[in-house]
Amino acid sequence: MASVLPLEPPQRLVRALEAQPDAAAVTAARTWLAGLSDQVARALRRWELTAERVVTPGGRSSVVVLVRQADGSPAALKLVAPDGAPARVRAAREQEALTHWHGLGAVRILRAAPEDGALLLERLRNEVSLRSLPEAKATLEALSVVRRLWVPVGPGHGFESVAEHTQTEVELMRAAPPPGAEPLIDAALEARAALLAAPPEDAGTVLLHGDFRQGAVLSAAGSDGRAPWLTVGPDPIVGEPAFDLGRLARDRLHDLMASTGAAAAIRRRVNKLADALDVPRERVRLWTLYRAVESAVRQAAGGAAADAEMLLEFAAWL
Repeated sequence: MASVLPLEPPQRLVRALEAQPDAAAVTAARTWLAGLSDQVARALRRWELTAERVVTPGGRSSVVVLVRQADGSPAALKLVAPDGAPARVRAAREQEALTHWHGLGAVRILRAAPEDGALLLERLRNEVSLRSLPEAKATLEALSVVRRLWVPVGPGHGFESVAEHTQTEVELMRAAPPPGAEPLIDAALEARAALLAAPPEDAGTVLLHGDFRQGAVLSAAGSDGRAPWLTVGPDPIVGEPAFDLGRLARDRLHDLMASTGAAAAIRRRVNKLADALDVPRERVRLWTLYRAVESAVRQAAGGAAADAEMLLEFAAWL
């Protein structure tokens, strides 16, 4: 069995975990990072895997190790980090979502040990995401993928609602506002309150990715004849589709903000996303506003002042 130990966690992940605004969460993340090599070793033994390499730069809430199964077939071992919630909770939710989607628009799950935060997934082309495509083509492909994910879930599911998921965010937004951001924070909180007070009919029953963006959609070319692009890394919740589009609307933000007529371009993008999937424009706009401001507060709390400022400027133009 090839070894990747001692494992050096990708720096993107380390920085993201260290930037969490909650001190207890940072402490939990440091404990998790210290034991990461042992966790990988246990998963390799449990499923008789041969490690090849760690995916870098990787994501901001997990480590992925490319592996071979006992029969030589490729797979991806994912170790979920405690990112606001315990690793076992986040892994269990991801397992439930991927099982529910059953490979339709999303990566397939092969095995799971959520108690250890470990998931064994089919291997996609980690180095090729929708961000490798021109903007217009990437957007079309993203919309094709996300519409497949919005499926009903029955009673007894283990997912948070959008209202529950955002409540913790609201508390941080009120507790740690960046200087001068109070008017936008007030507008974002008012938008959330209005959206939750008048939800669409299917708001409580549709499964959402939760963090859907172009970088979370990878090439599946040569996997098994399924769709050419599949999503990974869900933070699954139940709610209305406009919530997912609220994150997608700010994809490639740096390029968007640097373009001529950025404010008008932002509004056109929101409208095009809404119209393409028959989602009310105003609900997409308001969730885009809320999610941009919430992200700005988190970025500022983690020390990323420039990113926070850009997100706030984006929100002001909506």
